[in-house]
Amino acid sequence: MVSLVLIILTSLFFTGIVVRTKSIASGRKGPGIFQPMKDIIRLWKKGSVYSTTTSFIFQIAPSIYIASVLMAILMIPHGNHPGIISFEGDFVMFAYVLALGKFLMIISALDTGSSFEGMGASREALYSMLVEPAFFILIGSFALFTGQTSFHGIFSSLHYGSHISYMLGGLATFVFIFIAMIENSRMPVDDPKTHLELTMVHEVMILDNSGFDLGLIMYTTHLKFAMYGAIISNFFIGVLPLEISIPLFFAVQICFAVVVGIIESFIARFRLGHNPQFIFILTSVSLLIFFGVLLVLGKFI
Repeated sequence: MVSLVLIILTSLFFTGIVVRTKSIASGRKGPGIFQPMKDIIRLWKKGSVYSTTTSFIFQIAPSIYIASVLMAILMIPHGNHPGIISFEGDFVMFAYVLALGKFLMIISALDTGSSFEGMGASREALYSMLVEPAFFILIGSFALFTGQTSFHGIFSSLHYGSHISYMLGGLATFVFIFIAMIENSRMPVDDPKTHLELTMVHEVMILDNSGFDLGLIMYTTHLKFAMYGAIISNFFIGVLPLEISIPLFFAVQICFAVVVGIIESFIARFRLGHNPQFIFILTSVSLLIFFGVLLVLGKFI
């Protein structure tokens, strides 16, 4: 419950900090940190318009999308406090609950009958498929390192006893930052501000969404960023008491948002053909973490 409340609170200002960081980096004052949330609330007050070519799948997809992310958030612990849903191997369910929401968004884009949205859906499916091995190798490595197979067990048992283990935590943070960027279709894989359909990924998938449904999709992006930030914070919180871990949680989330803003300000978008190569690099880094765990545990012969 602690993690759920903190993630929802973080989602209210996370994207605002990203936008403000990008504004400062480009020499502008920029909007307030709550402006993106105000825009979403404005959308929630509007009705949705549906094309006659779409079916009920297009109408229910945004609701299932946000429900899948909320379900995944319920599995994330906060230090020594387990998530509302916690069991052995819960990280597998975490990944595939998110995949369910992504699948509904993909087929809802196909449901519109638009060739542009179908093109964006195929790219979204490809990138999600390519990033999945990095996530499982990374979490599996820490499961081997701690001897636990649940999020709560892994993060509550995680301890850094050598220079190599500190390096593993830093590499894991690096991987999760870029997993969050890829899963939320941000730089350098996608540009959330582009309006050129030939190079769009996520944005082209939601061209037909409007009103309340569009607000749900946009807010789900905020939740997903805060969710990955919560996972990153667990690498540093450990078993600290709440009076220390909660301020540390928000500090990590703010730093994460600032890093995202800096990356989007100073890194250009990759060519579409280079995106798979970049995503495969994350799998390579995850394998490096895996070999580091084997080295720490003395498994090398």
